[in-house]
Amino acid sequence: MSTTQQITAVPTGTWVTDPVHSSLGFAVKHMVVATFRGSMTDFEATLTAGEDGRARLVGVGRVASVVLQDENLSAHVQSPDFFDAQRHPEVRYESDDLSVEDGRLVARGQITLKGVTKPLELQGELVGPVEDPYGNTRIGVTLQGTIDRTEFGLDWNAPLPGGGFAVGNDVTLTAELELGKA
Repeated sequence: MSTTQQITAVPTGTWVTDPVHSSLGFAVKHMVVATFRGSMTDFEATLTAGEDGRARLVGVGRVASVVLQDENLSAHVQSPDFFDAQRHPEVRYESDDLSVEDGRLVARGQITLKGVTKPLELQGELVGPVEDPYGNTRIGVTLQGTIDRTEFGLDWNAPLPGGGFAVGNDVTLTAELELGKA
């Protein structure tokens, strides 16, 4: 029997990521036929919710921590063709509004990637709070949204001989966060 339940409002307080039990990932179509996935290992997020019901989520990830399965590909993704890590070392998300709507967690805010800021709505779920075996209170947040990478200057691509391109434009971003009360 599970002791967690989906909640209807963001719990008050300040909540920070547990980096060991959280992940930040992205997925994009590759060669039209498969989904390519990567992750970012160095990031943090803070969720704050006031007694008035207003809640906010801020997350920052370091581009240098992008993990891919191929060393050469990792270097290419760090280059100006993609993230341009030297000039733009961070990806940032700040919600203007974070709320539970019809059982779904909805974050409306702005993402800044490669120096370009655009609106981004993320949706997912909020679970908890629960007390862990050590007396700490935790919540779980799962959020997902999609961006068009070309709107952020991540334009590199290669045409395929039979039509289409090597890399899709739509990138799905996913955050799986375990947050502890600060």
